[in-house]
Amino acid sequence: MNDDTVYRIDPAGGCPHAQNARLRAAGPVADVVLPGNVPGAVVLGHDALKEFLAHPDVAKDVRHFAALQQGGIPADWPLRAFANAQGMHTADDADHRRLRSLVGSAFTARRVERLRPRIEELTAGFLDDLDAAARADGTADLRRHFALPLPMSVICELLGVDPEHRGRLHELSNKVVIATNTTPAEAMAAVLELVELMGAIAAARRAAPGDDLTSALIAARESDGDRLSEAELIGTMRLMLVAGHETTLNLITNAVRALCAHRDQLDLVRSGKAGWDDVIDETLRWDGPVSWFPFRYPVRDLTIGGTFIPQGTPVLSGYTAAGRDPEAYGDDADRFDLTRPAAARNLSFGHGAHYCLGAPLARLEAGIALERLFTRFPDLDLAVPEAELPHQPSFIGNSVEVLPVRLRP
Repeated sequence: MNDDTVYRIDPAGGCPHAQNARLRAAGPVADVVLPGNVPGAVVLGHDALKEFLAHPDVAKDVRHFAALQQGGIPADWPLRAFANAQGMHTADDADHRRLRSLVGSAFTARRVERLRPRIEELTAGFLDDLDAAARADGTADLRRHFALPLPMSVICELLGVDPEHRGRLHELSNKVVIATNTTPAEAMAAVLELVELMGAIAAARRAAPGDDLTSALIAARESDGDRLSEAELIGTMRLMLVAGHETTLNLITNAVRALCAHRDQLDLVRSGKAGWDDVIDETLRWDGPVSWFPFRYPVRDLTIGGTFIPQGTPVLSGYTAAGRDPEAYGDDADRFDLTRPAAARNLSFGHGAHYCLGAPLARLEAGIALERLFTRFPDLDLAVPEAELPHQPSFIGNSVEVLPVRLRP
């Protein structure tokens, strides 16, 4: 790889779509230079990404990250948190199946549907909070008062996390996973504090087990110590926490932005010509909550989409790029269209063995949130021009930092 001819990823991130289009025009896979001057690649095309995500010769275990294993990566590399995390998201084959089986039963469609009454109750309460926040001048930050606390409350209740920890957990998870513009020292400090806090939560559940996922994981570990190490326990809790709220937060935020900017599409829902499931699918495709996610590693030299990827390369999955691939979605792939039948084929929840366990929960939360939001506030609109909304400082997360809305005319 010649560093002078490949795209150097900006740690500050920004809206990914223009850069995605430029890179994708040259091919479905692109060489990149990761922050810290580490060579890597990103898969951008829909078909190429689908193939890559399910390829039998692609691993997630850091043992296959050649440069890291050979000592070529600095100890303070800010993306080490992704490579070194332990849990189902960095495990392969039997280890992955073992870890996934421990939490999979909590996220089946049937089990998730049982959460509907509680999600509806929480939604109503946070809509009250949003309304109260807008009393001064009619505007409020929908992201802060609604899109964040809803999924955060749901996943924390599932994990048995006490309410007093929730604000700090979001701040830390955002620094560790989403904000890629942090310094190495800030990233490391956030990782250490997050691990310590998750350890304290696990200790509290050990002392007072409850009907929650953390208690169930601890019981599995203590009944058969070989099933779950302490590091895997903390890693699994961390994964559930982060994936259980950050992505849904962005999904709700991006869907509201899209509907406010495309009132004709919102009218399709109100007239019954489209449903909230269509809104979710098209938002996932058109402006998905995750942009370029690390890491997968070829265990041998591969050719994906006609592009050579050497063994051991750290590869990013380009979800937002695949979502607007004209080869998959047509020449109008940049258009937000709820009648697009192909939208359901989007890859935003992944594909293959690592398909997101929490997809049914995210869909349920977003569907309830959007339907109740626009029913209660039918004239809701952005309070500032969309171009003025600050984008997340991330090349991993894809959304805005705040979403000021006006609830009524």
